[in-house]
Amino acid sequence: MKVLIAGASGAIGRPLIRCLQENRHAVTALVRSPESSRTVAEAGAEPVIADALDAAAVQEAVARVRPDAVINELTALPRHYTPAEMAAAAERDRAVRIEGNANLLAALGAAGVRHYLLQSSGFWYTPGPGLANEREPFAVSGSPAVSAGSRRYAELENAASMTPGIAVVALRYGFFYGPSTWFSAEGDMGEQVRRRQVPVIGDGQGVWSWVHIEDAAAATAAALASAPGAYNIVDDDPVPQRVWLLAFAQAVGAPPPPGVPTAEAIAAFGPDAVYYATRLRGAANDKAKRELQFRPRPLEWLARAQPKP
Repeated sequence: MKVLIAGASGAIGRPLIRCLQENRHAVTALVRSPESSRTVAEAGAEPVIADALDAAAVQEAVARVRPDAVINELTALPRHYTPAEMAAAAERDRAVRIEGNANLLAALGAAGVRHYLLQSSGFWYTPGPGLANEREPFAVSGSPAVSAGSRRYAELENAASMTPGIAVVALRYGFFYGPSTWFSAEGDMGEQVRRRQVPVIGDGQGVWSWVHIEDAAAATAAALASAPGAYNIVDDDPVPQRVWLLAFAQAVGAPPPPGVPTAEAIAAFGPDAVYYATRLRGAANDKAKRELQFRPRPLEWLARAQPKP
């Protein structure tokens, strides 16, 4: 199958290119700069330059490649996972996701594309008991950033599903961890935790769903042959913030994280940080394991964590 990836220079790009090639797919990557072009070429994909926000350029690129499938991994996330940098990147990230998605969808029909895979979220489900399956709604009534992000993903999925003539798969990823992600010993969160800048907020009962970047890439490649629909691409270990943060700190050689009462955290870190720490709902991966043969590795920090004496 001939596959075009939009957003291949992001964290998932290199492992995704490798997985697709291992499955004997021909891989082209849509990039917007010569630097990104070199990055994807070194990973083994054929680059085609077009800004995702330029509808005409996207149309021409997709028509030239004429792929069998398009994988949309478009983001514009900052290098550092801090409130200031996330806020500064928010508008560009929103535009890249919404307008980039619209431009890709508009280009599919004329190029004869029939399969469309879309990056979505497996960690912004509405709060409730137990783990959320794919039928649960997104948290559109959460904290400000969570509400905005939830509406955005719902909009992306709806726009794709309303496009006639294509089979759409929404890949609802958990939080990425592993090489080239924020959540690694060398990544930005590893450094923040070593500086004790990331506290357990309140009881830290918000449940986070994770996925190793390599496992996310493998599931994405497998989804090219799946039935249309949404799939939670998360591992088997959804865990509360107080659990994963302590294990992560130990794994990256950091002291135990500090604790901050919820009321103080709202003032110090804002409502979004408090929501993440106290209200996130974990996701169930039964569908992906059944239909994609998804076999995620255990969350590495928990596997490596040493029991307290």
